[in-house]
Amino acid sequence: MLWVALAVMTGLAMGFALWPLAFRTRPLRDDAREADFYRAQLAEIARDVERGQLPAQEAASARAEAARRLLAVQEPTQGAEPGALWRRRLAAVVVFLVVPAVALAVYIRLGQPDLADEPLAARKVDASSADAIEAAVAKIEAHLTQAPNDLRGWEVVAPVYMKLGRFTDAAAAYARALALGDDKPPLRADLGEAMVASAQGVVTAEARQQFDHASDAPKAKFYLGLAAEQDGKTQDAIAAYQALAPQAKGREPWMLGLRARLDALTGEATKSEDAAAFSPDQQKMIESMVQGLAERLAAQGGSAQEWGRLIRAYSVLHQPDKAREALAQARKALGANADIDALASELRL
Repeated sequence: MLWVALAVMTGLAMGFALWPLAFRTRPLRDDAREADFYRAQLAEIARDVERGQLPAQEAASARAEAARRLLAVQEPTQGAEPGALWRRRLAAVVVFLVVPAVALAVYIRLGQPDLADEPLAARKVDASSADAIEAAVAKIEAHLTQAPNDLRGWEVVAPVYMKLGRFTDAAAAYARALALGDDKPPLRADLGEAMVASAQGVVTAEARQQFDHASDAPKAKFYLGLAAEQDGKTQDAIAAYQALAPQAKGREPWMLGLRARLDALTGEATKSEDAAAFSPDQQKMIESMVQGLAERLAAQGGSAQEWGRLIRAYSVLHQPDKAREALAQARKALGANADIDALASELRL
């Protein structure tokens, strides 16, 4: 039934397209009226000449102009050969028959008309694919636009944002869930983690406040240890990491980060093969964000806080050479600055 409908629609479309070629259309009424006007004008010129009201030279010029305009508006098919219309009709019939025949022959040779229809279940996109995840996120976002107070929707979309590397959006989603009343320690720890990822791995003051409110959560304890490490309190950081080490058995970002940080501070290799403070996807995203910040500051300059964030980010990523280079650029751009000097002393640069 579908093929019949498509064939009929194709035939109708071709018929409408070939109709002007096969059948001569009548001139527009406006053109006929204009032609009558020019004929009347020629007759009036002739009467003016007979009455002696128009000189012969002017009459010849006016008659030529009126005749030219009359020819321009007359029906284009006037004076055509009697067989011209039939030739056009023959061409239309040939096109109407040949084009579908050629299309059908090409499809039969290259297509697969005998291929069985695919069941609907087999057409479903893999739910774990990037396209499926993006489509699901777009659907949730559209829903939250219409229902911004849907607590469950924000709780669902926030970890997906984290998985996609959209850390700023994840922090906003967690904050929205907290504002709607889901004030639980694990959620505050998740919000703090999103803030840290958004700040290129730096435990900011805002993130630390969230971890302080969720200090019993293992994730919060790890990031508070990371904050101590970034503040130069190495022994406090080691103590926090060692206390949490028995709980770091999974592959969550904070667990991978704990094992990597403990290895780096104690110099003892653990059985973990993970060497990054974050998961590989997060590590790549953070490095990209740090690079973008560095390029913007080099091109446009920035505040002492922004330069400090860049320097600290390089330190967190264990890139001391780049941290020193950023420090030199900051001093060149800002001149003497107490905050930058204090940060350099804290990070031992």
